[in-house]
Amino acid sequence: MAAGTINKVILIGNLGDDVKMHYFDDQNCVGRFPIATSESYTNKQNGEKVTSTDWHNLVVRNGLAKVCEKYLSKGDKVYVEGKLRNRQWEQDGVKRYSTEIHVNEMTMLSTKKNTDSSTPMAPQQESKASAPAPKSVATPEEDDDLPF
Repeated sequence: MAAGTINKVILIGNLGDDVKMHYFDDQNCVGRFPIATSESYTNKQNGEKVTSTDWHNLVVRNGLAKVCEKYLSKGDKVYVEGKLRNRQWEQDGVKRYSTEIHVNEMTMLSTKKNTDSSTPMAPQQESKASAPAPKSVATPEEDDDLPF
């Protein structure tokens, strides 16, 4: 029996910037944006609350990219699933490296942009994975004491 591998990332975070789009032709495009994830804890030695933030570079393609461009803006909260991808390139004789999350499923948890219609906006998804998004996600206000 051969051992399998998996490359899956699940994040809930806030956009650090608006979606930057790159169009290749009338059907293909790529969107890029950073999200921040934070964790807070209380320092047991001095009782101070400490928050650490990690930044993640996200890449979305085609239909999902267009949805992100239309509805997401800096500060919005999103749930994403995707795969880690590492890139390297050379710029001015220096090797550069980047780790990105290539998103294949996304759910908007909060948005600031208004929709064109008067009906509330439903979460948008484009799924290539077989696993569904969680039915309910606790916000930090609801559950600060996560076990992990």
